[in-house]
This record gives sequence, C-alpha cells and structure tokens, in this order.
Amino acid sequence: MADFVAIVLAAGKGTRMKSSLPKVLHKVGGKPMVRHVLNAARAAGAVRNILVVGFGGDRVREEVGLDAEYALQAEQLGTGHAVLETRDLLADYNGTVMVLCGDTPLLEDKMLAKLFHEHLTTGASATVLTALMPDPTGYGRVIRDQQGQVVKIVEQKDATPDELAVREINTGIYCFESKALFAALGGITCDNAQGEYYLTDVIGKLVAGDAKVWAVIADDHQQTMGINSRAQMAEAEGILRKRKLVRLMDSGVTIMDPQSTFIDDEVEIAPDTVIYPFTWLEGRTTIGTGTVVGPNVRFSDTVIGENVTVHFTYAHECRVGNNVTVGPYVHLRPGTVLADGVKIGNFVEVKNTNVGNGSKIPHLSYVGDADMGARVNIGSGTITVNYDGTKKHRTIIEDDAFIGCNTNLVAPVTVGRGAYVAAGSTITKNVPPEALGVARARQNNIADWTKKPKG
Repeated sequence: MADFVAIVLAAGKGTRMKSSLPKVLHKVGGKPMVRHVLNAARAAGAVRNILVVGFGGDRVREEVGLDAEYALQAEQLGTGHAVLETRDLLADYNGTVMVLCGDTPLLEDKMLAKLFHEHLTTGASATVLTALMPDPTGYGRVIRDQQGQVVKIVEQKDATPDELAVREINTGIYCFESKALFAALGGITCDNAQGEYYLTDVIGKLVAGDAKVWAVIADDHQQTMGINSRAQMAEAEGILRKRKLVRLMDSGVTIMDPQSTFIDDEVEIAPDTVIYPFTWLEGRTTIGTGTVVGPNVRFSDTVIGENVTVHFTYAHECRVGNNVTVGPYVHLRPGTVLADGVKIGNFVEVKNTNVGNGSKIPHLSYVGDADMGARVNIGSGTITVNYDGTKKHRTIIEDDAFIGCNTNLVAPVTVGRGAYVAAGSTITKNVPPEALGVARARQNNIADWTKKPKG
C-alpha cells in the first residue's frame, strides 16, 4: 500500500491571536489545533509526521512529544523556507510528501486520502488541494488549462479581472514528489515585497519545467479553513463540535439541545445515553449506555458506567461505576472512584476516595482521602478531617458502618465493620467493629434558666 510523509508547518507565532502561546497549541474541540492535523495525516496514510517548529518550538515539542519528528525554522522566512528546513530529514526519502498547515484543525482524513490518491493516479509532480469559495476575496486563485492541469497560482493583488472571477482558490495544502520538491525549492528566491520564500513559487518552477501539476477540489471548503484569530478559532470550534454531536446522535445518543451541549472530540458515549442541556464533556471522558447526564454537568477525563444518573455535577479525573446516582450540586475531585450502586446526594464533595458498592453519601458532606467499604451510610454534615496542617491522612470506613449526622472523622482513623458513630461526634480514635463510637460532651439542662436575671 502506498504511503506518504507529512510535513506540518507550525513555526508561526500567529500575531493576530495576541497570545504568548504558539498558535498551533490553541485548543479547538478540546485539543491543540496541531493535534487535529497530525491525527488526520496519520489516518490518511502518513508513515511519518515532520513538524516544522519555530516560535515557541519547545512548547510545541513538549505537547506533541514522540508523535512527530522535528525541523527547526529559526527565522520565519516563508512557507518555502519552512519546507526546505526538512531537507536533511528527507535526504534518503524518495516518495510523496504532503505539506499541511498546523492551524487547519477542520481537516479530515478522508479528504487528505483523496488528495493523495489523485496525486498518485495522475502521476503529477505536485498536486494542489483547492477549494471553491463562496467569496474568494483575498485568496490566491488557481488557474488551470483546458486539460485541467494547473498553469499558475496567482495572488489577488496580481490577478487580472478574468482571474479574479475564478472561485477556485489555493488552500496551502499540497502533495509533492520529494525529489521534484527539493530540486525546485533550491531555485526559488525571496525577491518579493515580503522578502520570503513562497511554496507557491515551487508550483511555478515545476510548470515552467513542463512537470505535471494537478489540483483536487475539496468536497467541503470549510475543512481547509486556517485559523488566524480568536474569532476564526471560535468559528472552527462550532464546526468541530457540531460534527461531534451529529456523529454521536447518529450512533444512538440523545442530545436534547445541541446548541447548549459541548462535547470534545475524544469523548466516547455509548448508545441510549441521554444528554440534557448545559453539559460539558471534556478530554478523554467515556460514558456507558443508558446513562442520563445533565442538566448542568461538566465531566473532564472521567469514566462513567452504565445506567448512571448525574445532574448539576462537576467531576474531573474520576471513575463512576454502574447504576450510580449523583447530584444535584456535587463535586467529584480527582482520584474519586464510585463503585456500583453508590448514591451521592446534594451538596457533597468527594476527593481521592474509594466508595464501595451500594454506599451512600446523601447530603451536605465532605469525604476526602478515604476508603469506604460497601453499604456504608454517611449522615448529613459528615466531614473527614484529612489534613493536619502538614500532611494528608486517610480515613477508613469498613463495610456496613453507619456514620451519624454532623460527625468529624479525624484522620488517620478507622471505623470498623458494622460499627456506628453517634451523631455530633468528633472521632479521633478507631471505632472497633460492631461498636458504637460516641465522642461528644454530656448534655446538661439548667432548669428555669430563662427566668433568671441576665446581665
């Protein structure tokens, strides 16, 4: 099977973003723009991804890691110069190179695969991905001859009236045969108003040398959209999220109001789940079948089981089992694991805690750094006092224990299997299994106190 090498241009600062963050690292659909491009290239058949970095290159390398090779464009001297910086990495390569832009997060692998296939089929030295724009103003026009071959790419300011009438524009995405590409790059100059080396000049060189240059029209011009501003990023965000919602609904997920539902690209949701309005599902969140989510829920990197009901909840880096009920007004913090059949009620915060099968924390409690067994009942107002000012300590509550209302469990402490803790207690010592722990002052009633003189 034929394959190709992808060169992804990611060296620019993106001055219109007005950000210290490299443009390609801004997130769209829950992950950096450049990640979308690398993933699409790999899915389309790229056996190597070479990332050309410049501004903020160390941060780009840190984000992408081993998912790409790197070439450094220390000075941003144009797209042709950027591609030229990959020459040493491709010195022994003789095949197809696909040049992509790191700020085009809407690209899909099917379109890139189509570009590559037509490039091979036509036997062209270069193939340009083009788009038919409703309004081509500002874009370079692609001019073809009667046989459909590309004659030139002309910038708007240099175009004749007839050329300006052409709606087919250059997207900045290409396939090249590597030897032809680098031979032509060696002959281009920066003799232009910007003083830069343009990749479009390679097309001119190849045409002048009677090489075949072809063009493939994108099925959807939106996919070729480059991001240069926050407004364009928001537009791309909306497109990506709509795609995701449509895929989920087509797979059997009910989304009650797509306009108020925000789901990242990598989120996985099983069929027969219902998503209520004002729900945010982020990162690598997964949700099992038959679950009801929302309204007003935010999950980030959280695993949710089957037949769960969650509303008015924020959960991040947690695991929730099957047949669990959570909410309203719940915060599940990192490290929380809820086993099957657990109930977490209103105004509860759980952090770094294992909650066993069928246990309940119904309301108004904080449980942090704890290990709870099965069938435990936590009374209203219970606090695990896990921090001594220096270190965090764990609380252990064994199976079938019952914790009364307004209880403080001062860690490290263990409440044994089947034990009870009386309401209003502050427990500082272990409660043995089956025992009743009481830690509160004895009540004294003073008779006729209200009749006595005050002051």
